[in-house]
Amino acid sequence: TTPEGKTIKLSDYYGSYLLLDFWASWCPPCRKESPNLVKIYNKYKAKGFTIFAVSLDRKKENWTSAIANDHLTWNHVSDLKFWDSEPAKIYAIRNIPSNFLIDPKGNIIARNLMGEDLYKKLQELLK
Repeated sequence: TTPEGKTIKLSDYYGSYLLLDFWASWCPPCRKESPNLVKIYNKYKAKGFTIFAVSLDRKKENWTSAIANDHLTWNHVSDLKFWDSEPAKIYAIRNIPSNFLIDPKGNIIARNLMGEDLYKKLQELLK
């Protein structure tokens, strides 16, 4: 569910290039990556790119505060189950940050692209 309590599905966002991003407010490397994601999202959102973020937080307050403080304006979900998160189990997430780049048809085309690597891949895909 979203911070507002709405249930959304990853498949609702197929049709665009989609970054499925696993992170948490308590994860320093995740928070360090946030400015890169904001920059990349703002550059490519009008060209068919979006982010679907799954948080492995336990406390809603910490999760929503990190979203606001880091200016993360894309879709966010969490079941607030920490490492027992259902989406994390489905994608076999063992560490964070971790992500999957998904093409418009729903196929995973890359994994764990961060910073400049993600930027270059999107530049190639969304010329």
